[in-house]
Amino acid sequence: MNKARQRGFTLLEIMVVVIIIGVLAVIVVQNVLPQADKARITAAKADIRTLAAALDTYRLDNSFYPSTNQGLEALVTQPSGTPEARNWGPEPYMRKLPVDPWGNTYVYTNEGFVFEIVSLGADGDEGGEGVASDIKFSEL
Repeated sequence: MNKARQRGFTLLEIMVVVIIIGVLAVIVVQNVLPQADKARITAAKADIRTLAAALDTYRLDNSFYPSTNQGLEALVTQPSGTPEARNWGPEPYMRKLPVDPWGNTYVYTNEGFVFEIVSLGADGDEGGEGVASDIKFSEL
């Protein structure tokens, strides 16, 4: 009788395949992650430019930017307090406020006719380096 030989993969062959897959995964991750970080930074800059344009339109209508206390929310709903936005609307300047690509709100400050919009980066804290650094727009 002729016995059929069964053949499978050896442990060594399986380990070689797993190591090759691991090396390929590391290469892909090293090349893809920096691109994702660059895309988030680009998106934050685009959001900030959009917010700045809406603030400029607000200023054209009302002769001033919203105060720090009124904040960016003044672009979505008519603000109360001083300075009074007498010519606000009739439509909102933005339908809703964006959040930065890391899920944080943009920080807005206004010193009279000079405003600043900041994304605090990946870490959500002031300062930082690389992807955690702040992204700022100042109107001078």
